[in-house]
Amino acid sequence: MARVISVVNQKGGVGKTTTAMNLSAYLSELGKFVLLVDMDPQGNASSGLGYSKDKVDHGIYEALAKQKRVHDIVKNTAHEGLRVAPSTPNLAGANVELIDVERREFQLADLLEEVKHAYDYIVVDCPPSLGLLTVNSLVAADELLIPVQAEYYALEGLGQLLETVNLIQTHIKPELKILGAVITMFDQRTRLSEDIMNDLYKYFPDTIFRTVIPRTVRLAEAPSFGKSIVHYDPSGKGAKAYERLAREILEKHGF
Repeated sequence: MARVISVVNQKGGVGKTTTAMNLSAYLSELGKFVLLVDMDPQGNASSGLGYSKDKVDHGIYEALAKQKRVHDIVKNTAHEGLRVAPSTPNLAGANVELIDVERREFQLADLLEEVKHAYDYIVVDCPPSLGLLTVNSLVAADELLIPVQAEYYALEGLGQLLETVNLIQTHIKPELKILGAVITMFDQRTRLSEDIMNDLYKYFPDTIFRTVIPRTVRLAEAPSFGKSIVHYDPSGKGAKAYERLAREILEKHGF
């Protein structure tokens, strides 16, 4: 059965989608069979793997709305072991539509039960908010990966996210764990980044990944070409960092 990792931070622009996409790509490169679920209505993880909104007729929204089965919306990618359940513009309305649905927090979890047997990992790219789509992504997860940008403003709201996680652990899913925080967009030339890293240890004393994701132009460029960093710049600093992160996660899981 797949391990479900949701990549979450309600603050936008912290490298969440970049992390979800490139971690998925490297897990597949390292021999795992991976499904990336794009729960962000912006659809950046989908377009970053070659599926822009105009190329997708049916996505995760149609599965949540019971119009399609998950198997029917999953797409192949340029990575042999990586599939994507893409986002479509319709997903933007799901936060409202789910409000009156029975077991509304469990809709994604119930969907993923259909396909867990087929994958080693399911990685969920969450929206940059704490709405129902994100709550569904947290409830569906076994573990949470929290990308945190190496800037002071990125720490704002982290307490709110952890409070939401605690509420879900208390009332819905006690077994939900935080896999760890990963520092993104790190610029070793600035003292600020070092200060942020020290502050983060207060929030996550035992769960900060050794791997640090650098700020690079190549990581920012790759999605506009519909490619992961594995295929866009495999020998660059960003690629090596995400490969280390994937290996570190596999090591945590005993692989």
